[in-house]
Amino acid sequence: MTVTSKISINDGNLVVHGKTILTGVPDNIVLTPGSGVGLVSGAFIGATASDSKSLHVFPVGVLQGLRFICLFRFKLWWMTQRMGTCGSDVPLETQFMLVESKDDAEGGDQDNAQTIYTVFLPLLEGQFRSVLQGNERNELEICLESGDNAVETNQGLYLVYMHAGTNPFEVINQAVKALEKHMQTFLHREKKKFPSFLDWFGWCTWDAFYTDVTAEGVEEGLKSLSEGGTPPRFLIIDDGWQQIEKKPKESDSVVQEGAQFASRLTGIKENEKFQKNSQNNEQAPGLKLVVDEAKQHHNVKFVYVWHALAGYWGGVKPAAAGMEHYDTALAYPIQSPGILGNQPDIVMDSLAVHGLGLVHPKKVFNFYNELHAYLASCGVDGVKVDVQNIIETLGAGHGGRVSLTRSYIQALEASISRNFPDNGCIACMCHNTDGMYSAKQTAVVRASDDFYPRDPASHTIHISSVAYNSIFLGEFMQPDWDMFHSLHPAAEYHAAARSVGGCPIYVSDKPGNHNFELLKKLVLPDGSVLRAQLPGRPTRDCLFVDPARDGVSLLKVWNVNKCSGVVGVFNCQGAGWCKVTKKTRIHDASPGTLTGSVRATDVDPIAQIAGSDWKGETIVYANRSGEVIRLPKDASVPVTLKVLEYELFHFCPLKEITSNISFAPIGLLDMLNSSCAVELVEVHLASDKKPEHFDGEVSSELTTALSDNRSPTATIALKVRGCGRFGAYSSQRPLKCRVGNVETYFNHDSATGLLTLTLPVPQEDMYRWPVEIQV
Repeated sequence: MTVTSKISINDGNLVVHGKTILTGVPDNIVLTPGSGVGLVSGAFIGATASDSKSLHVFPVGVLQGLRFICLFRFKLWWMTQRMGTCGSDVPLETQFMLVESKDDAEGGDQDNAQTIYTVFLPLLEGQFRSVLQGNERNELEICLESGDNAVETNQGLYLVYMHAGTNPFEVINQAVKALEKHMQTFLHREKKKFPSFLDWFGWCTWDAFYTDVTAEGVEEGLKSLSEGGTPPRFLIIDDGWQQIEKKPKESDSVVQEGAQFASRLTGIKENEKFQKNSQNNEQAPGLKLVVDEAKQHHNVKFVYVWHALAGYWGGVKPAAAGMEHYDTALAYPIQSPGILGNQPDIVMDSLAVHGLGLVHPKKVFNFYNELHAYLASCGVDGVKVDVQNIIETLGAGHGGRVSLTRSYIQALEASISRNFPDNGCIACMCHNTDGMYSAKQTAVVRASDDFYPRDPASHTIHISSVAYNSIFLGEFMQPDWDMFHSLHPAAEYHAAARSVGGCPIYVSDKPGNHNFELLKKLVLPDGSVLRAQLPGRPTRDCLFVDPARDGVSLLKVWNVNKCSGVVGVFNCQGAGWCKVTKKTRIHDASPGTLTGSVRATDVDPIAQIAGSDWKGETIVYANRSGEVIRLPKDASVPVTLKVLEYELFHFCPLKEITSNISFAPIGLLDMLNSSCAVELVEVHLASDKKPEHFDGEVSSELTTALSDNRSPTATIALKVRGCGRFGAYSSQRPLKCRVGNVETYFNHDSATGLLTLTLPVPQEDMYRWPVEIQV
């Protein structure tokens, strides 16, 4: 059989699975099949030009009448989402695009046509980087640039990778894995080592103190959270601990949240705010004392500190005492035209005037290694490396943006590997493909622009942006949905999003300003969190609608736990990034109440989680309302939310044990990610010692009650993490329940089937209670 590609150019049309995606494809556009098995599902788009330049714009064809989502950089540092239906809707700096089409190759019946999802991923090729954009003629364009006028080309064969199929999440996953093999410059998230802090509650100093953080402030924050019963087990000492040059404040300078944008690093050690000496040991570095105190007095397990990829916002001070060997030179940023066409940035305004002290790329490993070795000697476990995308603007004279970025990322990862064995790194302000396609090791990436406690326009777009950005970022690293304030008008909304994000969970509360009732829905008494297993992403029916702007759509975010699925639903309407004003703004001051629905299959891999014997029935637990619903296969549950409201639906596959006994564990009812507490479910029939799978008819209602005097039919053995109110569904009242080999009191509501019992506070960290339920 001849191997044929399902992606081709025919008569000037780009055709995918029989559906035309682009028309009027120019003759200089070249298609190269990707390597695959059987029917090739991927292809590369290339282009040729008549002359060599450092920047080319290649029209690829006209895009009209198809729904798509773009992830684009609205400012130098960060991406957000935009949905559209024609080429002119594609923003500048689009780094990811997913297009929906119907497969009409088999005939004209559009209602029954299969939906095909095609992903477009602009790539790095040699010293060049490509992005997508649209023009007023509805043409999709590839913008190819080196970032150095001396680095020119007249062609690129592997500028954009396309991959298509019927499951959008699988298409994206397969596409990035195909590129991992083709490019060999990065690793997929699934191959990376995750740092251990991800599973513990954290506190970051940023929104608590900004750059005014001190050793005393760190101590105060840890003490305050621990005393309330939600002890932080990881700590990020953010910007404000380093030695930087003291510059007189300019009266007209704009300073965002206190960050000193043009200041440069003058030393690798901590500044005087952290140089307090202990009475017993005057030689110990101040930072070491802060770290020791955090770990010894507050049981913090992991301490991270902040630094910029260039050292500080303004880089490293040239010829600063003790730092001469880094060969630092002043460099002046030159931004890409795509970035300049989106949101201007005050950081760049400042650096364009003052310059940035750029450590020579051949010396940058020495810089990182000396900095990180010092931090490690103080007990620090990792670093949050911020302001990363500044490097792309400094490629002139260094072989261009891709070469310089790759030099820096490789040096950073080598130093982290040497000094922080737990792969201790969080990447931040780094949403460019130059970095993502160069990261072989970094496993955690901040997913969106910051949590801004004082900007009312920021909260709804924050939640939608982290979810949509995670579609792409989550293939490379575990997205970090950022810190938030637990005492804040939008606190519950942010907390609920973090609970389904699969992300680290940490706050930046000012000492004394906490909502412990909310925090205890996220944090167990040992300081661990119930973290979902994957990057949280929008459900399939949300991929091409706009829950930030369209006035009608709710955002639904799905994830999985070990034995269940979870869907968070959020009303995110009313604010977003505006392409006219070029900033995030409120466009609807009073968005309406919206209604939608959820179903088990919103959790994309629910069938794999449930197992081969599953018949499609689930028990749904709605976290906010406390409702428990037995949901037939393919049925849905309605949900109505006002703006800044949420609901979390846990989908727990129903196990049929006999024809009249069905069971499903739910989890810890008072925790936001309730079902994450259940880590193992085994059913042992009384007639058989081995756990069994069953396949009988699933009854859709409670069956006739069985006698309490009967002998047990089966024992359900569970492993459950945490403590508090545990819930499960049982169609029959259990005969007895045991927790940790001790028989325990339980309650069973015959109307809903809800079984509840109490799990005590365990003595060990991360303890899993053995729970046995006899039915």
